[in-house]
Order: sequence, then C-alpha cells, then structure tokens
Amino acid sequence: MSRPRLGNAAARRLFLARHLLSDPPQGPAKGAALLKLIHDLGFVQLDSINTVARAHDLILFARRPRYRPAALKRLYEKDRALFEHWTHDAAVIPMEFYPQWHLRRTRDAAKLLGRWKDWQRHDFETQMQNVLAQVRAEGSVTSSDVGRDEPRSSGGWWQWHPSKTALEYLWRSGALAVTGREGFRKCYDLTERVVPAALRDPAHAPDIEQTIDWCCDQALARLGFATAGELAAFWAHISPAEARGWCAAEQAAGRLEEIDVEAADGSLRPAFARPGWADDPALTREPPKRLRVLSPFDPALRDRKRAARLFGFDYRIEVFVPEAQREYGYYVFPLLQGDRLVGRVDMKAHRDLDVLHVTALWPERGVRWGKGRQAAFEAELHRLLPLAGVRRVSFSDGWLRAPH
Repeated sequence: MSRPRLGNAAARRLFLARHLLSDPPQGPAKGAALLKLIHDLGFVQLDSINTVARAHDLILFARRPRYRPAALKRLYEKDRALFEHWTHDAAVIPMEFYPQWHLRRTRDAAKLLGRWKDWQRHDFETQMQNVLAQVRAEGSVTSSDVGRDEPRSSGGWWQWHPSKTALEYLWRSGALAVTGREGFRKCYDLTERVVPAALRDPAHAPDIEQTIDWCCDQALARLGFATAGELAAFWAHISPAEARGWCAAEQAAGRLEEIDVEAADGSLRPAFARPGWADDPALTREPPKRLRVLSPFDPALRDRKRAARLFGFDYRIEVFVPEAQREYGYYVFPLLQGDRLVGRVDMKAHRDLDVLHVTALWPERGVRWGKGRQAAFEAELHRLLPLAGVRRVSFSDGWLRAPH
C-alpha cells in the first residue's frame, strides 16, 4: 500500500510555517511577545560571530524586524524568562522547559566527566568544590574570575584551565546556571539563585520515557514532518534509537502516520506526521514575497541536508575553511523570498566606516535577479542597518555574481 504523498511546494510551505517564516515579518518584539516567539521556535541558537549581527539576533529579526538585542538581554538576564543550555549547540530556551533538560544534564554529567578527564589532561575535578565555594561566596563569576593562579592559554577549549573546565562541567551538569553574557563571555551563578525552585526540584523532573515523549512530540510540532533521526536531533537530548521507539509506539497507537515527502529534485523520502496533516492550512498558504536575510544558524537551515532536500539549497558555512578554498565566503547569508531560497550574500558591517558592505551575491540557479528582486533586497538591507549598527549600504564592483 502506497503512502500518502506531500508535494514539495506544500512541504516547503508547511515547514516554513512551523518555523514562523510564513507570516508577514511584523509585530511586537519584546517582553511577552518575544518570549512567545522563542517558545514557538523552541530555542534560539547563540553564536558569537558578528559580521552583520549575531545569529540569535538575526534569527529573531527575520521574524520580527522591530526586534532589538536589548529585548532578548532583558528577557534572559533580568526577567529570568530564559535559561541557557545546549541543544545541538548553545542556545537560550524558555525557562518553563528547564525540567525537560534534566535528562540532558544527567547524561552530560556522566559523559563529560570521562571525556574531559581524557581530553583535558588536568585534574579539573579537584577544582569543582573550590569553584562552587567561590561562586557561593562571591556570586556570579566568569571564567576570568576563577583559577587566577592557573596557567592560561588561548589555544582552544581543550586547553581550558582547570577551573574554567570545572565551571563548564558544573553548568552542563546542573549545579551552576548561566545568568547572561559579558560581551560573549558566560556569567555563572548557583542554579538555586537563577532557576525557580519548582522547576529545578529533582522529585518533579520527568523520567526518561516522559522526556522522550516530550522531545519527540514537541520537535514534531515545530517541524511539521520529520524522520526519527530528525526528531532526535532537534533538541539533541535523546538517541535516534529512542526516537525510533517512540515513532513505532505512536504509529501503532494511531497517533502517527508515515508519509512520503517530495524533495526539490522530485525524489521521495518517508517521514512521520500527525494524522490530519493534510488539512493544515499552511499547505496552501503562500508566504509573503518580502525578501529576508537569514542567519546561517536559522532553525529552518540548521539541518543542512534537510534544507538541500526541501529547497535544493546546498549550503555550508565556510568559517573554518581556508580562505583560498572557500566557494563563497567566510560568513555568507541565505536569502529567503516566498517559499524559496533565492540566493546567498557575502556582506559585512564595517562599523568603523558606518557601512554595511556587500561583497558578492549569488542567485540560486533558476532565479532571475531583476529589478523587482533587487529592490526587495535593497529594502531588506536598509531594514537591517539599525541591527547592524551602521547607517548606509555600499556594494563592491561586480558584486552580482553568476550562480555556481
């Protein structure tokens, strides 16, 4: 018996709707409205690179152009409506989800202890009680405040000094919480001073089965359709095997359906969806034609393989690629218009010159870069100026390139 089929155009629309990219980019972008936006996304990845704006700021700006970084800082550091931990990478997450990280903290405590003992080549365990005592006595600290008499190195995370490693371990395993950032340096304090007691009570923490159910159900709600592996990867708490077990049980209970999703090249790939998926109004709702600059770490693009399948958009970030070997550039931004990824742009905010400079733009194959699209692109650049912290736009000679 053949599986129900979700066509590619409808799949793109549903996927973009679940990532909050099918509504007009407008509306309030602070306080409760911003918190709901982050809740509906699930989390917002943090990243330090600031060529135009940091990833978390651009993710939120793409959906609410009235957003400004101070609004996120207030939610996180003053209102304590968010906490920082790991999904697939460091992220800010609604505080109400804190109990669902109990399994992650427990597993990290066991995994990282052995791994870091092997990799770090120093005895960070002996520093844990010293670090905890210092935080208890002094309050919030950064890595520069602990282990002041220990050798320092700028060679990478594996050369952290013992007290810095202890800080990270205590945070990942739950004794400490990150209270915010100074620049981009984490500030740590005792979890009991940061997280409400009801949310951190181990007696009320979900068990493994409850966590698996929450992770898969909430991931699917934010993806629209997914494989078991994609469900496991969304929060990065559970294993693919645990997600496969959940899918099998939900399918047997009639709460999950297997469908075929059409890729951009016409091929089909099985995925799971909730019954009733075919009635979702997002399948036929056209996203706005306004062009948007996306962060390379936007939730819609985090899974590069899925972006390639759905949109025919083959993307990798080339930050760690030697300059001579880069195909595009150091930090290239995808461009979304409607339900298509229409190009990618290499640009940077030169704040000393007060300019957002476009070095190169490559339309995707089959995309015509005419006057209308150029006007939409320039309008988006001017909307970006306040976020980038500059006041004008410039272009290199020959900036419009041929598709690769």
